[in-house]
Amino acid sequence: MRRGPTGWPTREEPIVDRDGVVTRAEELDPDVGARIRFIYELDRLKDVLRQTLVLDGERRENSAEHSWHVAMTGLAMAPFANEAIDIERVLKILLVHDVVEIDAGDVYIYDEARRAEAEAAERAAADRIFGMVPDPEGSELRALWDEYETRSTPEARFAYACDRLQPMLLNVGLGGGSWTAHGVGIEQVRRINGRMVEGTERVWAVAEQLLEATFADLSSEDG
Repeated sequence: MRRGPTGWPTREEPIVDRDGVVTRAEELDPDVGARIRFIYELDRLKDVLRQTLVLDGERRENSAEHSWHVAMTGLAMAPFANEAIDIERVLKILLVHDVVEIDAGDVYIYDEARRAEAEAAERAAADRIFGMVPDPEGSELRALWDEYETRSTPEARFAYACDRLQPMLLNVGLGGGSWTAHGVGIEQVRRINGRMVEGTERVWAVAEQLLEATFADLSSEDG
């Protein structure tokens, strides 16, 4: 028996019996079993890699890590929301906002042509994945995802601002990060991340200065 990366003994071919577990759970309680199926499905989000690197610069973050990190960003920045918000609703929005990437994958925010093309795939993914959860919870999760997409409420606007802030801070912390790797210029970064102002003017005022300082440093290095 070989040992895996954790040092624990592991089989040559790991046994994955997700469907068997779900089937047994559904036989015991169909509603509980359906939710277990959904929970297992969410595990796939850990395999979706984003373009943004984690701050040690050694690897790309995955979408599940991002969802947790941006939810914590929401908690930390809640006092600076432009409007009165229900922070619990913000956290729910942030936890579901990227679940569709299980099917649709992550599309780099600065690849604007591909982002437009991805919209239909993301809606289909939302139908399938949130449809796994029995109502009323399944419909609630889908409504939260739609709310984020339309930014139709104070909570959604603030959630969107946090979703722009978290990767921006990683890129700033890495001296350009994925912006440099993909040749993204300051005007495109400012235009896309400037939408943060809809949710939190105060945080954007700081973030914009950090952005400008980062690109000024990059320009001086090029010179």
